[in-house]
Amino acid sequence: MVEMRGLFDIILIVMVAMLIWVATRVFRGNTPVDRLQASDLITTLVTAIIGVVGLAQQSTVLIDLGIALAAFSFIGTLAVARFMGEGKVF
Repeated sequence: MVEMRGLFDIILIVMVAMLIWVATRVFRGNTPVDRLQASDLITTLVTAIIGVVGLAQQSTVLIDLGIALAAFSFIGTLAVARFMGEGKVF
């Protein structure tokens, strides 16, 4: 299990580094579409981080939390994309 723990640590470090790098795109995005894609990628990375931590700790609650976050992220992305395209939310 020690080898897997080191692997989980490396994966988490890489994901957090990607998260920081993508967060700059949210603030420096040229267009609203760039910002939307960056925010969607942030939620995807956070979902993956929650999944990796859930696997490392063998916690089914964290896996369920990651699945719920992915579902809410999908609905939020659809709502923002529709608002940007048509000017209405629902």
